[in-house]
Amino acid sequence: MPDHASALSHFPITRKWPAQHPDRLQLYSLPTPNGVKVSIALEELGLPYEAHLVSFETNDQMSPEFLSLNPNNKIPAILDPHGPGGQPLALFESGAILVYLAEKAGQLLPADAAGRYETLQWVMFQMGGVGPMFGQLGFFHKFAGKDYEDKRPRDRYVNESKRLLGVLNQRMAGRQWIMGDTYTIADIAIWPWVRNLVGFYEAGELVGFGDFPEVQRVLATFVARPAVAKGLNVPPRG
Repeated sequence: MPDHASALSHFPITRKWPAQHPDRLQLYSLPTPNGVKVSIALEELGLPYEAHLVSFETNDQMSPEFLSLNPNNKIPAILDPHGPGGQPLALFESGAILVYLAEKAGQLLPADAAGRYETLQWVMFQMGGVGPMFGQLGFFHKFAGKDYEDKRPRDRYVNESKRLLGVLNQRMAGRQWIMGDTYTIADIAIWPWVRNLVGFYEAGELVGFGDFPEVQRVLATFVARPAVAKGLNVPPRG
């Protein structure tokens, strides 16, 4: 039997967040749109994991232990004792983690090359567009930026968010999921951000969310999935 505890002990992050189950994938996260991508994927795939809360209230993400795994000080990050070649693998960037988990499990990513690349295209659409633009809109509408007298920065992100929702609305016409009938990591990447835009950020009226009926339809289907409902609250906030 491999000694998973010994293998993980070489990673400084386990000193701050000790593994109670060192044979399981270790998830360091917070239930934000980027964080829940990974917990939802893990729930959908049925992979055993142990979740650790990285609290921004206590600046956990700036601790030396967390930075030892992710020098970019962002959640989520993972440490898999069963990585490639049987060696532990530390990984950050939610998109990269989604690809890794899908390939590890042989699910949520089409087996054919064309389907795989098209799925990755939409994951990157989220990583490079939906996440950054929706996130900035959240800052200017919900957080500190809302007090800025100059509304031009906010309006820039409102308009860009509307444009991205329009792209999604067109894509979803006649489709159940991003890739048609097949549920993939592209859905897991995109829909938590849409949910956050109209939920936590309370920006639905601002972006005219009612003008995107296809997006509304698929979002409702997405949040009704049991694995999504569970993953949205992992790890529980303290």
